[in-house]
Amino acid sequence: MLIAPCFDDEALALLQKKKNRLLLQFHPDRVPTTELDLRRVFGGVLVQEPDHALEDVAACRVATQRKPTEDELRALAFGWAVVKHVKSNAVVFSSPDGTLAIGGGATSRVDAIHQAREKAARVGIDLRGSALASDAFFPFPDGLEVAAAAGATAFAQPGGSVRDDEVIAAADRLGVAMVFAGKRHFRH
Repeated sequence: MLIAPCFDDEALALLQKKKNRLLLQFHPDRVPTTELDLRRVFGGVLVQEPDHALEDVAACRVATQRKPTEDELRALAFGWAVVKHVKSNAVVFSSPDGTLAIGGGATSRVDAIHQAREKAARVGIDLRGSALASDAFFPFPDGLEVAAAAGATAFAQPGGSVRDDEVIAAADRLGVAMVFAGKRHFRH
């Protein structure tokens, strides 16, 4: 199944060649913006406001000495748009053109990064030169260090941890770029 706001004629012709592929047109203007998001939990219901925000990564605050390159900014923007749809403690390794690996629903950010790295390795995806978007802040430098060891060179995260200075120092030591979006996309 593929969902998009529109399909141009050339793309539609190519996509319709595969049997049993479902193409859906998404109409963002028809999405109710005031409807609450309900999740069943043991003994009750969790009520969350929907997350319709999508920050411009290029306008985010650069927290590190090194600024992201144009390709890294495009990769960060792609990853940032995807990570908000992944369940809590989510990370997305991305390129300027697509998603490379996703980790989510883990008990920690480091576990989510390991999960994404292992998925990428299983299917032969190289994460060198990738960007990593995180739905919530890095509470410690370890997540950033594990992702950088996997090949990520640029990071987007909300910022706001009491240990932001330690995470920024680790990023500077590793020579990677990092932007703070100022908005969490953490989903339960």
